[in-house]
Amino acid sequence: MTVLEIKGLRAGVDGKEILQGVDLTVRSGEVHAVMGPNGSGKSTLSHVIMGRPGYEVTGGSVTLDGVDVLALDTWERAQAGLFLALQYPTEVPGVSVEAMLQASFEAGGRDAAEVPALVGAEAARIGFADRFLGRDLNVDLSGGEKKRNETLQLGVLAPKIAILDELDSGLDVDALRDCSRRVEQATKETGLGVLAITHYTRLLRELKVDRVHILVKGQIRHTGGPELADELEVDGYAAYLDPEEPAAPAAADPFADPFGPGPFA
Repeated sequence: MTVLEIKGLRAGVDGKEILQGVDLTVRSGEVHAVMGPNGSGKSTLSHVIMGRPGYEVTGGSVTLDGVDVLALDTWERAQAGLFLALQYPTEVPGVSVEAMLQASFEAGGRDAAEVPALVGAEAARIGFADRFLGRDLNVDLSGGEKKRNETLQLGVLAPKIAILDELDSGLDVDALRDCSRRVEQATKETGLGVLAITHYTRLLRELKVDRVHILVKGQIRHTGGPELADELEVDGYAAYLDPEEPAAPAAADPFADPFGPGPFA
């Protein structure tokens, strides 16, 4: 049983606190959805867990099976079993998805010779066309194909915990079904634990959620079952905001480099 445990996590940037004491636990086979208005800190949570530069952790802890995640470099977090599907997958000219996955296998002491067969099998499962496999990583792919590519990587790497930062963003109906269904299958086949950050319930129609957490102004204001997502679809977040506390606007400029400086809430 793998456990990702977040306790009292506080983090910010440039002296501004964004996460204000987040408590959340994800176990093997569980799917937790984090929903909330723009500017609530959802993407910040994913970036802090994976160690994106630019954030300062000011309190709390993140552990994976008792190991202090915050003390690890980003690559060490990945090798420990964490995976982040990016909201805006980056393009890596000169590196194919197969080469990247082989390097990851080698770094983790796994047999890189297994990668080509695994890539082919995963591509077939999610409808990712063979013609994309030889391209440089995410180069000249549509937004939807980039998300299929992220899902393919998840399937091949078989992490312990996957953080999905708006996997549904930019996906058409078919791609959304294929990607979310593949993640759901992984929860059954390999015991994958999932922390899914999303604005919409459509992701959760195939990816069966166990718990829904409402994140507002860097705090989890409420937690409930799958029905909570449906309530939010109808009623929005007004009930979880203080009367004088409007939701923050979305960031004006989505980041181009997910590993570079310059965080976004």
